Order: sequence, then structure tokens, then C-alpha cells
Amino acid sequence: MATVYQNILIPVLFDEEHHNQASFDVAKKLAGKDAKFTLLHVMEPIPGFALAEIPEDVMKKTRNRIETSVSEMAQDFAGSEAKIISGQAGRAIVDYASTNEIDCIIVASHRPGIGDFFLGSTAARVVRHATCSVHVIR
Repeated sequence: MATVYQNILIPVLFDEEHHNQASFDVAKKLAGKDAKFTLLHVMEPIPGFALAEIPEDVMKKTRNRIETSVSEMAQDFAGSEAKIISGQAGRAIVDYASTNEIDCIIVASHRPGIGDFFLGSTAARVVRHATCSVHVIR
């Protein structure tokens, strides 16, 4: 019998290299009856030297756009809720999963570049440190 999951975390990104819909499709296939989905976006901290140069209203508008986008995704994806948190993406995803009884993380990944071999991508960090199942989508 195939493993099914009841509490699935789907980190969502807003760039051209990651395809959120592919993660949603896989989540539906792996979900058990009445599964709960959390669409999570992690807002990474901006270094202080850069933050000082960004007008406060720009930061507020950016956060509002992200909140709206994630909420719209959740409305279109039955059984899901939207969450926005702050932190370093890899660590924040793992911590969220640990404290919210997540049994599966479905994370999108880009093709690794040379920098990823030295620094590690978010997906690689999640795979290494999560205590639940992790499915990586490319």
C-alpha cells in the first residue's frame, strides 16, 4: 500500500525557476483523505545595510503583495491554508514542520549550480534536516 500523508507543507516561491503548480499536483497525489495542506512562504531577512536604503512603504507593499498571492493560492487549492514566516528559508521550513506536526514537505528545487555545492540550496538543507518525509520537485 502506498504511503499517504495527512499534514503536508508546501513552501511556495515567486521566481521563474520554481513551479508551485508541480508541487501542488504532487501534494494531491500523496495526500490521504481529509489531508491538510499548508502553503508556506518564508521571507528572508534583508541585511541592515540594504534595509536602510529601502523605503518602509516598499517593504510594506512587498509583504502585502506576497500575503495576497499566497492567500489566493490557498483559496484555489482546496484544503490549504496560507502562512507567511520570516527567517532563513531552509531552517525556517524545517522548524515550521517540526513544530506543526507536518508529515511531508514537498519542496521545489532548481538545478544546482556550483554555488549550491559550497553553500547548499534550500531544498538540500530541508532534505538533510527535516524529521519527516521530503519530496523534492524539479
